[in-house]
Amino acid sequence: MERVKKFYASCMNRTKIFFKIEERGSSVVKELLAGVTIFLAMAYILPVNSFMLAATGLPVGGVFLATALSAAIATLIMGLLANLPVALAPGMGLNAFFTYTLVNFGLGYSPEAALAAVLVSGILFLIISLTGLRKIVINAIPQGLKLSVGAGIGFFIAFIGLKNAGIIVGDANTFVTLGNLAHPAVLLALFGLLLVVVLYALKFKFALITSIVATAVVGLVLNALGVAFMPVYDPSGMTGVWSGARETVGAAFGGFSELFSSWNAIVVIFSLLFVDFFDTAGTLMAVGNQAGLINDEGIIEGGDNALIADSIGTIAGAMLGTSNVTSYIESSTGIEQGGRTGLTSVVVAVLFILSIFLYPILSIFNGVVVDTNAFGDAIVYSPVTAMALIMVGTLMFSQLKDIDWDDKAIVITGFFTVIIMILSYSIATGIAVGFIFFPIVKVAQKKAKEVNPVMYVLAILFIFYFVVKFIA
Repeated sequence: MERVKKFYASCMNRTKIFFKIEERGSSVVKELLAGVTIFLAMAYILPVNSFMLAATGLPVGGVFLATALSAAIATLIMGLLANLPVALAPGMGLNAFFTYTLVNFGLGYSPEAALAAVLVSGILFLIISLTGLRKIVINAIPQGLKLSVGAGIGFFIAFIGLKNAGIIVGDANTFVTLGNLAHPAVLLALFGLLLVVVLYALKFKFALITSIVATAVVGLVLNALGVAFMPVYDPSGMTGVWSGARETVGAAFGGFSELFSSWNAIVVIFSLLFVDFFDTAGTLMAVGNQAGLINDEGIIEGGDNALIADSIGTIAGAMLGTSNVTSYIESSTGIEQGGRTGLTSVVVAVLFILSIFLYPILSIFNGVVVDTNAFGDAIVYSPVTAMALIMVGTLMFSQLKDIDWDDKAIVITGFFTVIIMILSYSIATGIAVGFIFFPIVKVAQKKAKEVNPVMYVLAILFIFYFVVKFIA
């Protein structure tokens, strides 16, 4: 017994020294609690990402495994290499871009080609993280344009959520209109939306996952009462994970020829890289400030290694079968609990691995309903997870508050970025239009010298992309 106590004490001491726990004013207990808190706050990504990417034809079980493993790999590297209390997983917005722009309704790529694009963007991200290109790219793009892209993705995600909820539907005369609010699936989605809004207003830390579970439970009760649209259990169990993995693991390597068969590959890869890169950079600065880990030069401790963790996570995720991995702002919930070191991230990584064995109950969160509208068109409702998309999009909307509204170049280009992103149903197109308009407005203002040369190069590349796509 005495040997066990000594071994335990030795492990605790080594852990404290390795993660600099006492140096950062934390404790092992605080780090453990912070890790559990972060995982619960972002666990919604497991069902949401699985069913979103499944809309492309990828198997739910395979995507679920890829989501959990890529999150675990990236978060573990973040904890051990960067020593930061930041968790990573396939990003909201990036999964929407993957599903609705690359594969469905947009460019029409196969899931394999889309995964190949994710893999290439991850490799480029790793190269940028290991070289001085990181600072060049960050300094080239104006802050206001970065914020506009983030907010635009928020609007786009929220729009998808409203569509999945059936609150907004297609219309032959007005393009979109209010859906049938009396439909059981829409009512269930409205319940979930109201619940998550109330919980967020009350500053409840686990608002998203709690709302998803509560909505699923209400759906099951309605199903028992005769409103039959909620699946109860996936009989495939863990078999669904392993059989799905056979279709997703390595699928990216079969999509390179299709991906590079047209000039679309350039804008696609750049869009994935851009969103992933700046999403991570923004999240790291936010949580770094919150945790007091920003040095006198305004740089977060371990920031370079954090980007490496993100890029490796994206590469691993692409090879496993999911969209880009990125840092999660939900990490701030763990920092509020006292997390200050990478031990918090290690705990999150372990929990993501354990979550793989929860797959058999995942079908409870699916709740897909297929119906038809007045025009005979099929409508697919996803009432359980729709509120998560709407709420995440709502939170991303707040980025607009930091825009300089007196800068007409940013206001104009930001508006075009956001509106085109939504109306074209394409994140990539919104980014491209914004990057084209920014130097044009600056030149018109006779402020051409204020534009970084890199922005001119990017604008020319995007113009060339549109020329090839629509004229050539």
